[in-house]
Amino acid sequence: MSVLLLRLAGPLQSWGSAARFTRRTTENAPTKSGVVGLLAAAQGRRRDADLSDLAALEFGVRIDQPGSRLRDFHTAHHSDTLKSMPLSERFYLADAVFVAGVSGEAGLVQRLYEALLEPVFLPYLGRRSCPPSRPVTIAEPSEGELEQALREARWEASGWYRDKRTASFRRRGQEAPDDVRLDLLLDSPADPDRLPDITLRDLPMSFDPRHRRYGLRGVRTTETRVPIEPGARPSSPPPPPHEPTSLLTPVTPRTD
Repeated sequence: MSVLLLRLAGPLQSWGSAARFTRRTTENAPTKSGVVGLLAAAQGRRRDADLSDLAALEFGVRIDQPGSRLRDFHTAHHSDTLKSMPLSERFYLADAVFVAGVSGEAGLVQRLYEALLEPVFLPYLGRRSCPPSRPVTIAEPSEGELEQALREARWEASGWYRDKRTASFRRRGQEAPDDVRLDLLLDSPADPDRLPDITLRDLPMSFDPRHRRYGLRGVRTTETRVPIEPGARPSSPPPPPHEPTSLLTPVTPRTD
């Protein structure tokens, strides 16, 4: 199978699986529906398009930097009638970094990688108000197992977060460890002899706004350890320019 790893980093992220009405919560890590939506948007798929090939991809997430939960008391007005909309609470993850991965047929995974390099619709981290702060792609797809790829991927946490972890040990007079323990969330295949650790309703069946549908997905939780490199991100080639709005035509302000 072919594996594609994604870097999901930004000032704000929001990955809801049970958000309804005026209380829009977020999970602690990216959901499969959210990442499938990002990939579908990069390919230019419309909301009523078939998602069966993307939903069938194996999915996993590693939590490199958990971030902190932020609550927004949200007010809005209808753009045409100016009528007040219902007040709502919206929750976000601030300063979080994740490594997500999908695995599947090589041709499909390669097309997804190419779409992320030149997306039809701008990628966002769960909500349109949450753009990524770093390139989403980490490297070209590779052959192998998804879980092993997530275990072996470099730690993508921010430099300040790395230094903060190291400094916490020094303040206690302890030697800083050479590695860090990170949580992994992986698809749990249907098996009557092993129940999933958690179950989420985040398996996308349709994004059609007339009738959005999501199925249940079992999730297996585990841990991995990756090396710590304090101060800066691991050495790698300079990332490509990342300004997804640079080619957009500015909107001319209305004068009436």
